[in-house]
Amino acid sequence: MNHLFKVAMATAASTLRGWQGMVVTEPAALQPEKPLKLYEFESCPYCRLVRETLTELALDADIYPCPKGGTRFRADVLELGGKAQFPFLVDDNTGVKLYESADIIEYLYTTYAKRAVPLRVKAALPQAVSSLANSALGLGAGTKVRASKKPEHMLTLYSFEASPFCRPVREVLCELEIPYHLVNLGKEQFADMGVNGVHAAVGEYNPVKGGKREQFMAKTNKMMVPYLEDPNTGKAMFESKAIVEYLLETYGG
Repeated sequence: MNHLFKVAMATAASTLRGWQGMVVTEPAALQPEKPLKLYEFESCPYCRLVRETLTELALDADIYPCPKGGTRFRADVLELGGKAQFPFLVDDNTGVKLYESADIIEYLYTTYAKRAVPLRVKAALPQAVSSLANSALGLGAGTKVRASKKPEHMLTLYSFEASPFCRPVREVLCELEIPYHLVNLGKEQFADMGVNGVHAAVGEYNPVKGGKREQFMAKTNKMMVPYLEDPNTGKAMFESKAIVEYLLETYGG
């Protein structure tokens, strides 16, 4: 599928979802000492609801992709939880293991944001229906496994859920069953709004002091996602299309 078309479809999908999973709504949320572990697959509408919450709470997580037909991590879910159902969250900080997107979302809010789940998130039926439609716009990408080589070390992806440029990268990571550490860089202020490179057009861009975007800019000198780091090859790169091509060339079977 043409990459620009995929980005356009991802833009339509995020618009349908009201751009949830774009803004950090709970900047004071606690950060877990040990990374959260999320077993999921990209096209799953219920998994998306959890990923949106991770962005809005600015929580990072180790992602273990479990596409249909996958063999690397689906057995782990069965062993840890007793059934091959997704999403599945493991929190080694508390010993909690959870299925069901609504239960996971409630757990994340009460444990790390120390508050009740907002009403807009609790609206279960509209949330599920619009997320199902969102997944349909992906035209099946991020659903089924494809042959791949397993990396020795986990990759790192800087992203936020609603970004239409990040979605094609996550879809390929899922299909290749490549585990990755997800660093969520949701928008933290009005100046962050807009397409990459446009939000700062009216003047010098200054990220929120002490925020994750400030840390990212200190690292890369640029505010753009997706950004991929691969410790297996020493590669670090921006640009959605280039990252997709790199992943397929490096790890595609």
